[in-house]
Amino acid sequence: MNDEHWRTWTRLLLSLLAADRRDQLTWLGERELTTDLVVDDVEFACLIGKGLTDRGAFGPENLRDLQAVGRRVAEIDADGRTAQWADALATDPAWDSVRDLARRFLVTLLGDWRQPLPRPVRPHAAPPCESTGAPARPRA
Repeated sequence: MNDEHWRTWTRLLLSLLAADRRDQLTWLGERELTTDLVVDDVEFACLIGKGLTDRGAFGPENLRDLQAVGRRVAEIDADGRTAQWADALATDPAWDSVRDLARRFLVTLLGDWRQPLPRPVRPHAAPPCESTGAPARPRA
């Protein structure tokens, strides 16, 4: 997979994180997505962000903003990671901070944080990405 794939994957993930809570909940619909899957995806985005920056797919400011999202997500306590993401969005103020940081990333990258959300994945279909519907990424 090339850098454009990973840049798109990261953009879609951050678009979902930046969306208004109501839009996130609508996107989730009836899906039961646990917070730990979202956290895993953010951690992965931070890991690949450095390589994308080294190869010019992201600028240094994009990496800085992405790492800020990663640091905030890393602060979410272990108990909060096992909850459904819809519940966490409604009860954990950390996600409001993540939303603001994700918006900053998108504004720096694209000039506006308002971006289309990833296509929701039908629950019975094999999803390209378990949490966001973004293009598939390998799982460890």
